[in-house]
Amino acid sequence: MKSRRKFIQTSGILATALLVKPTGLFAANPVNFESKRPPLADRKFTSEAVEATLLKLKKQIANPELAWLFENCFPNTLDTTVEFEMINGKPDTYVITGDIDAMWLRDSTAQVWPYLPLAKTDKKLQQLIAGVINRQAKCILLDPYANAFYKDFNKISEWKDDITAMKPGIHERKWEIDSLCYPIRLAHGYWKQTGDTSLFGDEWKEAMRLVLQTFTEQQRLTGNGPYTFQRTTAWATDGVPLSGYGYPVKPNGLICSTFRPSDDCTLFPYLVPSNMFAIDVLGKLAELCSLPAVADNKIATRAKQLQQQVKNALKEDGIINHPKFGKIIAFEVNGFGSFHLMDDANVPSLLSLPYLGAIHPGDPLYLNTRKVVLSLANPFFYKGKAGEGMGGPHTGADTIWPMSIILRAITSVNEKEVKNCIDTLVSTHAGTGFMHESFHKDDSSKFTRKWFAWANTLFGEMIIHTSSVFPGILKNK
Repeated sequence: MKSRRKFIQTSGILATALLVKPTGLFAANPVNFESKRPPLADRKFTSEAVEATLLKLKKQIANPELAWLFENCFPNTLDTTVEFEMINGKPDTYVITGDIDAMWLRDSTAQVWPYLPLAKTDKKLQQLIAGVINRQAKCILLDPYANAFYKDFNKISEWKDDITAMKPGIHERKWEIDSLCYPIRLAHGYWKQTGDTSLFGDEWKEAMRLVLQTFTEQQRLTGNGPYTFQRTTAWATDGVPLSGYGYPVKPNGLICSTFRPSDDCTLFPYLVPSNMFAIDVLGKLAELCSLPAVADNKIATRAKQLQQQVKNALKEDGIINHPKFGKIIAFEVNGFGSFHLMDDANVPSLLSLPYLGAIHPGDPLYLNTRKVVLSLANPFFYKGKAGEGMGGPHTGADTIWPMSIILRAITSVNEKEVKNCIDTLVSTHAGTGFMHESFHKDDSSKFTRKWFAWANTLFGEMIIHTSSVFPGILKNK
């Protein structure tokens, strides 16, 4: 991410540069648990349905600290990160991630996703989410290979000197499969919740054609394709080897992803969790474009063809035999038989696949894989004095992402495991009242990013999910 990478490069100190201690300004009142939300007049957006959900759920939560965290976190995206306006008679919503003034296609979807079930009863909220879908289509049309954009398409990025086809309006041009999957997920989820198809006109369809074209190019069946990326940096995971194409792959139908959802480069370009996410959303795209009100048979047909190609290749090369755990899903492969055994806290991850609808949580293949990624067989799974969970190269060794703990709870069918996850989250927010990007496994007061809206809103989604699946956990002090 922008600020952290810059700091590390100038300081040259990896271990301490990643860890930011909270100041007294962010310390919680341990008795009163005073709200950390902005004053009403300073909030970016207010939803009656979200406020009603807050009131309802808080009454069900016996632990006052947990209720306080839910109140702070669930509305954080709306409170602090959205800018809504009407442009040419259409809703348009720009969504920043928090402490970085840029809109990631991934984060913007994930940040508003938990509000979708409330949109059908709150027209104002529905319009806000429609604006996100419209803005995402504009971003894809600007450059389907970019992962993050500015509100002003004339703005020049601090990464303008990256060796890739940068344009004004692009914050960063890291090719990640999931960047194009998330807007489809949001569009389909929006239609399912509201029944509204009015957004899926010519501009949106053109963006979807670009999605299919980009996925096809990055199957690399007829060559490396048009995308390369190089950056002059001391941060190893920002550099892409072999002239910016990455390490070679044997074309098999899987889609290459030069970067992971963490914005770190892949080791082997076939990133399996993202390909599984693509399989799911390609089906959703075909469904949307088969609707009479949308009616684009060419997009629907191509989406189904591409979905089947990726699915066949996944069965052939994405599943490996682990000597201890049996058949599991690989994290990355190259088509030549090599695989990378790990998982990363960002989503899509192997752990998060049921949350994304890419696999059933009870599937034996997933359960085997889950055992691996939630154990020390995963090099980025950490256990320490503060807690246990996954991290990744993005924040360095020994750092745990609350997001991984949240997703572990959401994808679990074990009440005790969910309770343990929630207990850890309550004990590791370091008095701030919010979720962070990461914290040190032995000291949660050492954390990165005190304003990370995705993690906050996802925490709220976890609480709502728990209230319907294991309500007894919330009733226990």
